[in-house]
Amino acid sequence: MKKIYSIFAIILVLSSCRGQKEQSLIDVIASKDLAQIRAKKSELDNKMQQISAEIKLLNTEIEILDTLKRVPLVTAIKLKNEVFTHFLELQGNVTTKQNVLIYPEVAGTLEKVFVKEGQKVSKGQALGRIDNGGLEQQVAQLEATTALAKTTFDRQKRLWNEKIGSEIQYLQTKTNYEASKNQLAQLKKQIDKFTIRAPFSGVIDDVIKDQGTVVAPGPGAEIFRIVNLSNMFIEADIPESYITDVTIGKYVEIDFPVLGKSLETKVRQTGNFINPANRTFKIEVGVPNNDRSIKPNLTAKLKINDYTNAEAILIPQSIISENANGEQYVYVIKNLNNDKGIATQTVVKTGKTQGDVIEILEGVTSGDVLIEAGARSVKNGQEVKISKS
Repeated sequence: MKKIYSIFAIILVLSSCRGQKEQSLIDVIASKDLAQIRAKKSELDNKMQQISAEIKLLNTEIEILDTLKRVPLVTAIKLKNEVFTHFLELQGNVTTKQNVLIYPEVAGTLEKVFVKEGQKVSKGQALGRIDNGGLEQQVAQLEATTALAKTTFDRQKRLWNEKIGSEIQYLQTKTNYEASKNQLAQLKKQIDKFTIRAPFSGVIDDVIKDQGTVVAPGPGAEIFRIVNLSNMFIEADIPESYITDVTIGKYVEIDFPVLGKSLETKVRQTGNFINPANRTFKIEVGVPNNDRSIKPNLTAKLKINDYTNAEAILIPQSIISENANGEQYVYVIKNLNNDKGIATQTVVKTGKTQGDVIEILEGVTSGDVLIEAGARSVKNGQEVKISKS
């Protein structure tokens, strides 16, 4: 009641003042009298202070008497522990170590081509043959010479075992035989270079030289390209800050946008060298390719599991705000009674993000109720009501 009497007293004083004839503001300004203008300003300042005091008193009384006052409606989420799997996302290209060009080891005319493009071949299979220029005849002649040397050595050996003949004869025939045998082996090895063989099992991707072409070792002399699509991998550069998180055996999801295909695999190798130019290390991710649809140099998106927390607290990133001190905070609803409670500003420490959610490391715990929709419009200590819709 005392507050009401005070309001009435102020209103009576203002009414009495207004009852007196006041000089208009225009007249005061037109007078050009500095003292009179300052007096008018002082008078208006006093009135403004009085009106502000009246409004404050009225608002106070309204708060006391209004039983239907408006309480902000918000939506809320109750925190719980859940599994949080974080992925490092980057891009890489598919490659294979078995994608090679085959060059001739010797010069000559490409006499025969035994395969065609797209043909599957096995390791060691003959792909082509270069004219050996008569080496086969030399092999035949040396084989006959070696056979004679062996026969001579065998006879001399029997005689030597029977103590017949000299030791020097025995050693000479043995040396002749071994020298001839070594020459034959070397010539056969030389002649084998005229047959071009597959270094590994795969598919002939390209036959570059035609039959009858003269070839020789060196740049531009490649004859075949062979590719093995079963042993594919993706090589990617990882920032050095992830060196303890991205290790051999880590789970990886691979997406091929062009193929509309995804698959799961693991990191099979990590580099032991940090590139000083970009502070990264390399990893290899194996790519299963049973249907042979994945080709070398195909672009791929990688999602590498670098962090997992089985009991994480996750909240939407949109409900986090930042104060003047650079601290991040959320509003926790305290003193919850039915659907009403007090919005309490709580500083939190955040961790990793994934999509629209962020991990909370400190500040809130499982079971806390946080304001979700409406978090940007409430104030600390304000009563709020949780919407049931």
